[in-house]
Amino acid sequence: MVVRVLDQDLARPGFKSSLSHKAHGVTLGQSLYLSQTLTHWPSCSLGPPTEPEGGDVAKGNVLETAKRKRSHVPLEIFHLRYLSVTDISAQVWCEQQMVYRRERPDLTTPENIVLLNTGKSIHLARELEDHDLVTVSTTSREDSWAIKVLNLLGMLLVLQEGHRVREFPVFGVLEDIFVVGVIDQLGYTPKGELELNELKTQNNASMPSAAQKKRDRFQVFLYKYLFDAMVQGCLAPEQPLGPHVQDQARKSGFTVSHFRDLLELLSLNLTHCEIPAIDRLQIEYIHQDSGTALGTEVVAYDQDEVGAAVRYFLAYWKGQRDSRGVDVEDAWKCRYCAYAGICEWRMGKAGSPAERWKKSK
Repeated sequence: MVVRVLDQDLARPGFKSSLSHKAHGVTLGQSLYLSQTLTHWPSCSLGPPTEPEGGDVAKGNVLETAKRKRSHVPLEIFHLRYLSVTDISAQVWCEQQMVYRRERPDLTTPENIVLLNTGKSIHLARELEDHDLVTVSTTSREDSWAIKVLNLLGMLLVLQEGHRVREFPVFGVLEDIFVVGVIDQLGYTPKGELELNELKTQNNASMPSAAQKKRDRFQVFLYKYLFDAMVQGCLAPEQPLGPHVQDQARKSGFTVSHFRDLLELLSLNLTHCEIPAIDRLQIEYIHQDSGTALGTEVVAYDQDEVGAAVRYFLAYWKGQRDSRGVDVEDAWKCRYCAYAGICEWRMGKAGSPAERWKKSK
């Protein structure tokens, strides 16, 4: 049975974390040195950026408002040290909506919160089919990241043994921005292909719209790119790990005392592991209420197209362009958006000659 390790400070219902495995004993050597940032890790750059996917939401007081007006870089405005894959894939649906979710979380409808929690519960129930849960007390940011690294190290061993893993953490640098994500499931097909399976839950007992599928496909594309780059930030390597984290590391078969120890071990394991790149991408849809399988979609991956999309989306986060709402043909999305009443993009379009926007009001 695989053991999933949770940061106790983050161990709450529905929290997506990674897992750990009862790994073989490993003692760390001193063969690698990593700098104080993660910039020397294998880069996930998708090519040079063309000319002009976090943290806490900025508070809405006068000083914050003035600060926002002075800054034109969303990463600074929202105090983000990194982005998540879901941050970037949300831009596929509606970039302006994604921005409002950070600026005005108070407008999130209770119905959406219920749906989100239900989806998390379904993911957790499926994960419990394969994993035991263990909580570990953490005392620092390095401790929290150490839990992620320990989980990843264990899962590398599980994959090398040909078994399935769930909640696999991925990360890398895309266009000079650190990006993190969690893959729902990795396993091998009967043909020996490494398959990524992303679970999506539906409120309605039907397959999603083309627009939803487009967003979901882009999410798994990002997962694949990050994972493939890992198998081919800003933390303090010399930070001592908390006693509970060190104890959990010993139980997992690792001897570590500082965060740098885990970074070195992870780098060694990623460099020398025999895990292949992801061969097959599949999205699985199920009905939230009944758990009924609605269907699956196998998607084709085009790295050039993904690279162009990533450069475009991350240009917003770096302040190289303004946020955008949906195009005219996707104006129907506004009818289901909690931010339609305050959306400057929608108001601007509604006041233009575009009749389709007027009809969508």
